[in-house]
Amino acid sequence: ILKHLKNIPLGHAHCDIPCKIYDPMIAQIAALSVVRLLDIIKEVGGQGNVSLEDQNTISRCIFRKEEEAEKVKKEVRVIWGDYFKKPQLDLFPEIHELTHGIMQKASACKQEIGRENGEQLIILVNRFAEIFWETKKIKTVTRECPYPPNLPTIYPAH
Repeated sequence: ILKHLKNIPLGHAHCDIPCKIYDPMIAQIAALSVVRLLDIIKEVGGQGNVSLEDQNTISRCIFRKEEEAEKVKKEVRVIWGDYFKKPQLDLFPEIHELTHGIMQKASACKQEIGRENGEQLIILVNRFAEIFWETKKIKTVTRECPYPPNLPTIYPAH
């Protein structure tokens, strides 16, 4: 079968995904999920005697919290590494330090169960999203997300 494919022209691409479809919302939802999972862990685990059923819920939430924190890191890393080029870096030189801060805070969320780490992660990811949309000259608004944990979230204004 492959011997018949000799006349296919060579293709070139400069992005891992098609241009213009990067979106920080996946990282934002993952960060919000981290906080929600931290809340559930605290709600279920803070009841004193923890049943086997509750232990199962806590274990599942810990596993998901770690997955969501890793998703934050992956999504931010891809946008930072693939989307941000010299023109964007010149406009927002803070993006390197911000990205590093997100990596550190997401790791802290994986290691610990303090809600304050999750809240700080959302603040950092929101700033990352704000910068991302500014590079595209798209205005943003801050609104409370419509589901728990009901925290402020950056959205494109249009």
